[in-house]
Amino acid sequence: MTATVHTLRPGREPSIKALMNLTAPGLNAVNHVILDRMQSPVALIPELAGHLIAGGGKRLRPMLTLGCASVLGYEGNRHFKLAAAVEFIHTATLLHDDVVDASGLRRGKVTANALYGNPASVLVGDFLFSRAFELMVEDGSLRVLKILSRASAVIAEGEVAQLTAQRDVSTTEDRYLEIITAKTAALFAAACQIAAVVAERDEKVEEALASYGRYLGIAFQLVDDAIDYVSDAETMGKNAGDDFRDGKITLPVILAYARGNEDEREFWRRAMSGRANGVAELARAGELLRSTNAVADTMARARHYGQRAIDVLAGFPKSPARDALTETVEFAIARAY
Repeated sequence: MTATVHTLRPGREPSIKALMNLTAPGLNAVNHVILDRMQSPVALIPELAGHLIAGGGKRLRPMLTLGCASVLGYEGNRHFKLAAAVEFIHTATLLHDDVVDASGLRRGKVTANALYGNPASVLVGDFLFSRAFELMVEDGSLRVLKILSRASAVIAEGEVAQLTAQRDVSTTEDRYLEIITAKTAALFAAACQIAAVVAERDEKVEEALASYGRYLGIAFQLVDDAIDYVSDAETMGKNAGDDFRDGKITLPVILAYARGNEDEREFWRRAMSGRANGVAELARAGELLRSTNAVADTMARARHYGQRAIDVLAGFPKSPARDALTETVEFAIARAY
């Protein structure tokens, strides 16, 4: 297949607004489902869930479900509940992740675990997972259930794999890619793939949309891991250098460690072990990442996977929906948060 590369107008920054405008009516329906299904007679559940769900997220994953359905010309409404299920799965994983990481900020706001405590955050995350599966069952498609339940399991596997790789500077780039494909890209892929199921398209179309989502998800996580070292808390909505302090072995660290001399490698071993990860060490980490081109090369890989996502879309007829999904890839790579 020859790729049709989408080119933005000169002087125009990539934006997610095209996808937001395209999916706005459907997203309103999705939000109604979300607000309805997060309710519970146990008051803490909607209070805590609402803190995160209303916390400024763009609903990117459900928008991908709606956008991919639009690419296929689907005009039904099955995908509204399924897009809500995708968002519940995502929100549940965020609640659990913040507990595991002991995070204090999420999207620029105090995390639920910091406000309500770890036990409540874990249990409300479990509640949202359960709501997601209720919505899948209501849809009635075993194919959809298989795709989303498998994605949920893969995400958990990815999070455990990341935990076992934490502070391990011997982690390889291939292993890192396996981890982010599982913990981040799996849900992107599933969110896109289920659109083909509800539109009653064949497995070839399913796999094409899943590939688009997977490549986008990998690019998205690569950018996240790069900007942890070059952005700030106000821009990112989380504390700058969190990955460094937590000893997370992300691609910038893997590249800098591989390219460093023995003194620099010893620095990374001490920093990632938690023995030396203060402000001065974070500054030195930034210097080493720049001198080894680790952040720049991480972004280059993000662009590579972003182009692969765009190439997949070239196999679909040109339409405003395809253009919006293409620009979403470019936005994911160009974003500063």
